[in-house]
Amino acid sequence: MAHTRRTMRWISALSNHSDLPTAVDEATRDIVDALEGSTPDLVVAFVSEHHRSEYPTLPPLVRNRLGDPVLIGCSAGGVIGACHESESESAVALTAAVLPGTDLAPFWLDRSLMPYSGAPTPVWEKALGVATSADPSFILMGDPYSFDTEQLLPVLDRMFPASPKVGGLASGAERAGEVALFLNDQTYRSGMVGLALSGSVTMSTIVAQGCRPIGEPLFVTGLDGTTLTGLDGQPPLVALRNVLSGLSTQDQELAGHSLLAGIAMEPAQQPYARGDFVIRNITALDTDSGRLQISARLRENSIVQFHLRDAKTSTEELEDLLRAYRRDVNQATPVGGLLFSCLGRGRHLYGVEGHDSGLFHDLLGDIPLSGFFGNGEIGPVHGETFLHGYTSAFGLFSPSERAHSGSRNAPIRAE
Repeated sequence: MAHTRRTMRWISALSNHSDLPTAVDEATRDIVDALEGSTPDLVVAFVSEHHRSEYPTLPPLVRNRLGDPVLIGCSAGGVIGACHESESESAVALTAAVLPGTDLAPFWLDRSLMPYSGAPTPVWEKALGVATSADPSFILMGDPYSFDTEQLLPVLDRMFPASPKVGGLASGAERAGEVALFLNDQTYRSGMVGLALSGSVTMSTIVAQGCRPIGEPLFVTGLDGTTLTGLDGQPPLVALRNVLSGLSTQDQELAGHSLLAGIAMEPAQQPYARGDFVIRNITALDTDSGRLQISARLRENSIVQFHLRDAKTSTEELEDLLRAYRRDVNQATPVGGLLFSCLGRGRHLYGVEGHDSGLFHDLLGDIPLSGFFGNGEIGPVHGETFLHGYTSAFGLFSPSERAHSGSRNAPIRAE
């Protein structure tokens, strides 16, 4: 279906009503009023765990009220919409987008049905519903209990190296089968739902990991899988103690619960700056051998630098990233955005609700924004896509000069 006379628009609406049909009615009514007769091509829906018993009713309720758009979304422990972060309240957040000239290819992947990572490109194109030549952008939402997102992301990067990918893992559940993933009229309890957007839309990303480096960058000189056995020729624990000894008392106390490892994405690059590292957890420390285990696979001669995370650092980093985005003359002004934030941010980190979305609106203006607090965030660092923690990942959408047919399923030629 071609859209030639419309302009791209995004509308974000939120309802905190405790009754799901009423909440959907309130949010969709706000969208219909704002769109003034236009019909959305896409709706992104996030619903809090308070509505768990009624999850399957949400997609048809939303689509029936908004003209059967493509719908994607998930359940969450906290919901973001209409300039408000609802971390503990009953909430439904809907973003409706009018996307002229844009191809929308929704898909669901399940572990048992997903092609193996080395499958030929046409097999993956068929599974995803989009051709590599379409140069799409991806929105991804996965189940943290049943789906290995970290296995999928390198495949997508290999097949779609220039395509930005952003998203998060559903939350608001304690065990497998309790989360909800929405795709059109369906509610899935496992796997991953995704959407490939191509044509006259551009998605740019901002990934705020909220950390600052301490000490100096160190060479990995010994390695056993994900376990560091040597840093700069020393046992890693010795190298860490040397770093900690040079810190203030306050930072030493912070390191007791907020110490992480940063892995340089461009080892040959000097000097390193904020954003040049992908941040990973230190999962184990052996005081006898001096080894450290990190939740990432490394190579010898990789560069590692220890990092700390706190509210002040997270605020400063997000402010810097948003200002840099605003200054970038190559960035078109976004029409709408999605925010995938960690359950460990928000009020838990900052002591107040609305921190990250508030900064976003303060620095970038009144751009419709919705999202959720999840069990992991998907976003790129130096062109490589990772599953993060304690991160806020933004996908920002603006019109582009590219023009496709504007259909809701991109053409695929798979053998």
